Amino acid sequence: MADHYSTTRRKIDPGRGSQLGDGTPNDNDRIEIGPTQLAFREWEAAGLSLPNLERMRDFRWRRLVDALVARDYGGLLLFDPMNIRYATDTTNMQLWNSHNPFRACLICADGHMVVWEYKNAPFLVTFNPLVKELRSGASFFYSVCGDRGAEDAGAFARQVDEVMRAHAGANRRLAVDKIMVHGLRALERAGFEVMEGEEVTERARAIKGPDDILAMRCAHHACELAIAEMEAFTRDAVPGGGTSEDDVWAELHKGNIRRGGEWIETRLLASGPRTNPWFQECGPRIIRPNEIVAFDTDLIGCYGICIDISRTWWIGDASPTDEMRGAMHHALDHIAENMAMLKPGVTIRELVFNGHQLDSRYWKQKYSCKMHGVGLCDEWPYVPYPDSWTDGAFEVALEPGMVLCVEALVSPEGGDFSIKLEDQVLITETGFENLTRYPFDPRLAGSG
Repeated sequence: MADHYSTTRRKIDPGRGSQLGDGTPNDNDRIEIGPTQLAFREWEAAGLSLPNLERMRDFRWRRLVDALVARDYGGLLLFDPMNIRYATDTTNMQLWNSHNPFRACLICADGHMVVWEYKNAPFLVTFNPLVKELRSGASFFYSVCGDRGAEDAGAFARQVDEVMRAHAGANRRLAVDKIMVHGLRALERAGFEVMEGEEVTERARAIKGPDDILAMRCAHHACELAIAEMEAFTRDAVPGGGTSEDDVWAELHKGNIRRGGEWIETRLLASGPRTNPWFQECGPRIIRPNEIVAFDTDLIGCYGICIDISRTWWIGDASPTDEMRGAMHHALDHIAENMAMLKPGVTIRELVFNGHQLDSRYWKQKYSCKMHGVGLCDEWPYVPYPDSWTDGAFEVALEPGMVLCVEALVSPEGGDFSIKLEDQVLITETGFENLTRYPFDPRLAGSG
């Protein structure tokens, strides 16, 4: 007899009861996305503690509500899929939604939360009890509304007005993150004073709660295992010939998806001379033995957490050049000395104007920033180099719970290689903790 619906088959983890270690239902047929059996096994073997997602969602909701109260805003209207994920921990076709905005979330200063969902998929939201109302009708982008977008936006604004009158009273100050032009105009015609919503969300997201950090540790471990699989494939396959950059990059995607990760935001892997200048995305180039392979994960992993690690590998039996080794040591010094500045209370201005100085031959092709925040994706704050500093843009100090990625791009102008390194670092109560454990290539670092 078929056992398709047996008790064991209906569990993500047959060894557990009705709930997984992260507090979610142990139901193999559930709507909610999440880590796979492989990820849970690996985390258990590594001794990692799982986040409690109910507590994590409550922490994020409170961060947003407190931010509204502090600014005397009546509500916060979200269209950015990453902000909706932060506020609700719900997803629906994230990448498609990013350029076809059909979802919205409104959080009022009294905590009332409404989600406008794709009308055929209301079930994607109902697992989160923080969402008190479920509506539809937030789509007014041109490809689905055509020349009636203004009318659709007006209908949406009337819904927003209805909710705000019920839960914000006379407060017409509404923060909005990203919205189509018709939507902005409709809200303003409805009498709302539209405020900058990204300032609210980015500052709220910058401080990670205890369960955010546990989720990030799990996602980080999963990402590093996927990197290890990619490296093993690269070292095994490249010497035999016929292995492309895309072949290598596909291994990271595979490892991420197998563990319940979600997507990768860029294609930043290059080999040989294509590493200089940096930012050439991976393609069909066949990697030759005795070349550099460099990459930046930009990976949205388990629990929707971004893991942003960069490494540079020497692939081959010959030795890398002295120039490559020197550049690698310069990059290692850059990360180490800049990371050593991290602690609560240090200002972004201090990080910009202090720390390791890049050699003049690497200055023109340096990375776009020294450091940047990270959470569900690359986030606020941003730490530029001194020549890109703008007074007033980032006049803030680091706080415990922030997570920063520390960058190094050592790329000789006119050269035929680059070294790209990046670690992800948690600001603690007393200093910092480097969350990244993945080793640097000993052949380039000079120890192997």
